[in-house]
Amino acid sequence: MSTKTIKSKAATSKKAAATKTKAQSKAKVAGKLTSKQLMEMEEKYGAHNYHPLPVVLSKGKGIYVWDVEGKKYFDFLSSYSAVNQGHCHPKIVKALKDQADKLCLTSRAFYSEALCEYEKFMHNYFGYDKVLPMNTGAEGVETALKLARRWGTVKKGIPNDKVKIICCGGNFHGRTVTIITMSDDPSSYAQYGPLTPGFIRIPYNDTKALEKALNEHGKEVCAFIAEPIQGEAGVFVPADGYLKKCYELCKKHNVLLIADEVQTGIARTGKMLCSQHDGIRPDIVVLGKALGGGVLPVSACLADNHIMLNIKPGEHGSTFGGFPLAAKVAMAALTVVKDEKLTQNADKMGKIFRAEIKKIKSPFIVEVRGRGLLNAIVTKPMGKKTAWDICLKLRDNGLLAKPTHDHIIRFAPPLCIKEAEIKKAVAIIKKTFEEMSK
Repeated sequence: MSTKTIKSKAATSKKAAATKTKAQSKAKVAGKLTSKQLMEMEEKYGAHNYHPLPVVLSKGKGIYVWDVEGKKYFDFLSSYSAVNQGHCHPKIVKALKDQADKLCLTSRAFYSEALCEYEKFMHNYFGYDKVLPMNTGAEGVETALKLARRWGTVKKGIPNDKVKIICCGGNFHGRTVTIITMSDDPSSYAQYGPLTPGFIRIPYNDTKALEKALNEHGKEVCAFIAEPIQGEAGVFVPADGYLKKCYELCKKHNVLLIADEVQTGIARTGKMLCSQHDGIRPDIVVLGKALGGGVLPVSACLADNHIMLNIKPGEHGSTFGGFPLAAKVAMAALTVVKDEKLTQNADKMGKIFRAEIKKIKSPFIVEVRGRGLLNAIVTKPMGKKTAWDICLKLRDNGLLAKPTHDHIIRFAPPLCIKEAEIKKAVAIIKKTFEEMSK
């Protein structure tokens, strides 16, 4: 047999194998459940405590996600700012995999090498004496409330049954029974039985209301808790200097300022912490979401010794709080933020995004607001078309966002987005509003 014939047969065999592999791949895809089938599955077997946009995602990379049918979308929600570094960032995923091969969980019954390193890392990164590691944002807020109450009784001398915390209307701090007590949204607190006492709620972005509450109740108040920007309220950005004035009032009355930075922290608003826009250092900072790099639930409370050390061994904790996987992932997540200059990019891209969005002329658009890459469009319904309908059309056009409070659409892409990608996304948003106006 000639060399030419042998090469020809080999090529034919290779082509046939490739064709077979391609056919098998197609058959595999065809054998997958469809988006419709998967959504029906969740409807049947899952609790009905969410109302997701009807899209079923199966893959993510950077600023993009893909559904089970393979359609590609811009992700402009970022899992409520949990994916600031981008989906499946290779350095964060590597940190997870490397540690998973060594040690996943110890509980806090023992020291772990990873946690010890993480605690020092957090001190150097944020400048607070201590970190108390937890898992979810809600756990972080609960921890902050307990730290403040303990400080209030031990340091300020407030009688245990008299301790009060001031919170803001329009807030969203989580879903525990104690946290929903602070909410003024009936969908959060209604029909959950007796709620937790000890909270005073005042209007957000109103320093006079805070001053009045402190003048009336200051001796029994241990803390004031606020989001530097209210995310769930529709990216409500307070007046410049709001937090600074609140901080000054708190100092005057010997009250702690708790900054809930679960959504606004980790570079989202163009500063590492959103409270830095007002040049303040909160007494307690709550972090979560992007602290886990979109890979694991990781949260933390930061505070100095005079606050943190009032809780003694056995008085608060979590089996998984600061577990080795979380420690390594959080360090990698924060390192990526600094190394890739995501804080600076969020500031720059946010200004471009708002400037471009404000050029869109649409009867639906009432207001564009935000800071960094945490932005929102306030809409008004046109006929029977609402913000939900706009988000469905955005999905059809290749961009995922979600409405809040029925008339506000949040836009918060991963912080690694580039200017060209911002322009493409804005083009989709513009096209969508044009189509909705027809």
